[in-house]
Amino acid sequence: MQRNCIAHWTCALFAIAAIPAAAQQIPVTDFAKRSEAWGATLSPTGEYAAIEVPTPDGLETQLQIVKLDGSGKTQVLRFGRMEHVSDVTWTADDQVVVARARLEPLKARPYSTGQLMTSDVNGKNQDVLFGYVPDSGTKRGRRKDEGWSSLVKVLDEEPGMALVDFTCATCGEEPDTVIFRVNTRTGERKELERGDQLAWYQFDRTGEPRIRRTLDDRDEPVLHYRRTKGGAWESMPKSIAGRMISGSRWDADNNTLYAFVSDALEPAQAYRIDLAAGTRTKLAGSPDTEVAGWLNEGRGGTPFAVYSNTDKPSIQYIKPESEWAKLHAGLMKTFPGNMVWFNDFSRDGNRVLFSVSSDRSPGDWYLYDRDVKKAQKLIEFRPWVNPAKMAPTRPITITARDGTKLFAFYTANGTGPKPTIVMPHGGPFGVNDTWGFESDVQFLASRGYAVLQVNYRGSGGRGEAFERSGWKEWGGKIQEDITDGLKWAIDNKLVDANRVCMYGASFGGYSALVQPILNPGMYKCAIGYVGVYDLPLMRKTDNNHGETDRIDRFWQRTLGTDMTALARISPALRAKEIKVPVMLVHGKDDNTADFNQHKAMSAALRDAGQPAEEFLAAGEGHGFAKPENIAELYRRMEVFLAKHLGTPAQ
Repeated sequence: MQRNCIAHWTCALFAIAAIPAAAQQIPVTDFAKRSEAWGATLSPTGEYAAIEVPTPDGLETQLQIVKLDGSGKTQVLRFGRMEHVSDVTWTADDQVVVARARLEPLKARPYSTGQLMTSDVNGKNQDVLFGYVPDSGTKRGRRKDEGWSSLVKVLDEEPGMALVDFTCATCGEEPDTVIFRVNTRTGERKELERGDQLAWYQFDRTGEPRIRRTLDDRDEPVLHYRRTKGGAWESMPKSIAGRMISGSRWDADNNTLYAFVSDALEPAQAYRIDLAAGTRTKLAGSPDTEVAGWLNEGRGGTPFAVYSNTDKPSIQYIKPESEWAKLHAGLMKTFPGNMVWFNDFSRDGNRVLFSVSSDRSPGDWYLYDRDVKKAQKLIEFRPWVNPAKMAPTRPITITARDGTKLFAFYTANGTGPKPTIVMPHGGPFGVNDTWGFESDVQFLASRGYAVLQVNYRGSGGRGEAFERSGWKEWGGKIQEDITDGLKWAIDNKLVDANRVCMYGASFGGYSALVQPILNPGMYKCAIGYVGVYDLPLMRKTDNNHGETDRIDRFWQRTLGTDMTALARISPALRAKEIKVPVMLVHGKDDNTADFNQHKAMSAALRDAGQPAEEFLAAGEGHGFAKPENIAELYRRMEVFLAKHLGTPAQ
């Protein structure tokens, strides 16, 4: 039995030997089990770590406050029965704020529901910071916040104080965004900033809002800034940012900032900006890919590097002389084949919480002491996974039929043409596959298949122009890109052209069913997981759910309003043209790809005389959350693929 390393932070680092690969097949449960933790944060003193730990049944996420003195002392905080938490933030040395969360299966971890809770490290004085508390008998609930809140800034100079961004959900279609200054110990709040519409703010080190983004009537961004502290809002000059600015990190002068900027629709690049002067200096970036994020010099420090992961992951040191850059580079050498991320820091910069992950490893988190130059393991996310047994993921570049450059990933053990699963991501817009560990991919690779993932046009990570090139192309250029990616892999002897199947979730499920229609004879089977199959029905269902005008305009721009055209690219309305065996998988409580989508596709295949194999799970939504259902899905996929592609050589 593997030892759980959570809260046993004295597990030694750098002395872990690789376990020899066993000949037997890896059990499906190894890929279906959820991680033993979602993440961790470090207290400002470095005295504690707060670790997000799901319960064994997966119905709740608790917070383990671990004392990092070697004693192993742990305080478990619960924020309600069957409640998940995310976005854990230390607002003082002994105070944490968390967001109530729901488990998003296709995102692999819980995500905020817009309500905030607060607690001290002993689990006392817990309270709802922002959220709706119903009345109980004659006792009125203390909070009546109906809307979305997020903690956006900790005021380090004032322990316990933070800024919270709140948008009302019952104040009309275009509610004000309000910034509150909040005492996270007492719940006392004071309005700091209010615009007259929906807005997104960026704050300097003192917590003053200095950059504001709103939307015009065409849903285009409008940028304003405060050129100096305490100044009035002004239109942002194009010399700073022509269209978008994000990810700001501020220097101590509260004038110089580091940010990602896009002037038109190109991929965002990294700049150093002088607000008062209205000038900027480019630090890093590529014309084909966006920079994905900063690596920073300690708690509240400025960046020493940028990273990108749209094609192959890379780090670019913008301050190579920085002691933090040297530390990071040293850790990268210590963990060859992995990416190293700095996740959190103590106030004095001595303790560093960092994580290590790769295409073959789900990741481990470590605590590094800069004084003694020693690291110790804090969390093993999936201690049962042996990276030596996992398959490598290879970034590849493809040229589509019209000359467009596409990035893709190919995962397989061994060499030579292999039976292959083409696995397009969901979305389709603004989402992209990246290099890293993925359970579905590794499960399929462990069964002898190759997995091909193409970041088709419309995908994120390459700027708005690339994303917009996929608009109204659900059944057009997006599918051509997937096809061109497969043809490239066949021509380059990576894929056995006679043994190819499609598998995808959400929009990927749509692609899995439309590809055999568009490319007869190319595929031997298709698996649609929580997919959308009838586009006119989807638009009708969305309208019934009361979507806002902005969301409706988004669908008009990206999908179109011609129902006849949408019907022509809907698999459920062209089921007679699907000449391959189909497996349909859906959660009965799916409110994203409505369960009616499954019903429509299932009925159409039956009417066409080709009924699908089906796996329907009660109590599951847009993707399965319960490990037992994920394991069963893998078992059924294994049988289905072996039946229609043949059993690959192990």
